[in-house]
Amino acid sequence: MTVFNLGSINIDLVYMVPHFPAPGETLTTLDYQRMLGGKGTNQSIALARAGGTVVHIGATHAEDGWIRGEMHAAGVDISALQTSDTATGHAVVSVSRDGENQILLWPGANHAIDMGEAIATLDRAKAGDWALLQNETCGADAFVAAARAHGLKIAYSAAPFDAEVTARLLPHTDLLVVNEVEAAALTEMLGRPAATAGLPHLVITKGRDGADYYGADGTLHQPAFEVSPLDTTGAGDCFFGYLLAGIAEGGDMAASLRLASAAAALQVTHHGAAAAIPTRAAVDEFLASDFLASHD
Repeated sequence: MTVFNLGSINIDLVYMVPHFPAPGETLTTLDYQRMLGGKGTNQSIALARAGGTVVHIGATHAEDGWIRGEMHAAGVDISALQTSDTATGHAVVSVSRDGENQILLWPGANHAIDMGEAIATLDRAKAGDWALLQNETCGADAFVAAARAHGLKIAYSAAPFDAEVTARLLPHTDLLVVNEVEAAALTEMLGRPAATAGLPHLVITKGRDGADYYGADGTLHQPAFEVSPLDTTGAGDCFFGYLLAGIAEGGDMAASLRLASAAAALQVTHHGAAAAIPTRAAVDEFLASDFLASHD
């Protein structure tokens, strides 16, 4: 099974801060790093490191060839990446001492993807494959329509939340993953709790409070694993990528949620987004050690 990800690609400019600045406050940062990120990129790398097959459809500026190198090295199929005259998207990320983050996003080339080329990539798809997307690129409606025409299932990360886009895509979505803030916005948009939206599969991630599932497999709660977080940037994307990989390899929802939760727990113990996503071997080892500890 292959996942075709119409996914954002960003250069993350990451600043470690003693605290988030107040309005009007100038703050000297503790550290700075330039790293690969973007919700789409993070999800593709998580899928690949989990052992899945993922084709990333997106765009970068010609000067940023290092991005292609990092994605390819992570196991992502980059044959559908486009080169744009528009600068690569970027995010300014502030990370506090307790690992929380604030993010400012500039879309750049993510909004300059040639959708004709993007949709043509779906000619490689087979029935039962998945299409994955977020709210950080252009062309979502056309991509979903083409994916449906090819018999693909739709996995959707409704972030950053956009009520108009989400309202259009929701009827076509098989798997929706949102965090608590996005779930609250979805509830407001629907006029009823997101959990009662009737989606085939809905997952609401809640950070240290774990994740809740509602859908065809009933109602499930996956507790978070206890770790000491350093940086939560990209944790939700890591979770989503591993969740979809678990589903794709035939795991039931409970097992896939546990796999995703373990991956996200490991990810937040390191700095960065894409760079911190763990390998499948590391996640399996973590789960095995947790199982042994719980049965002592």
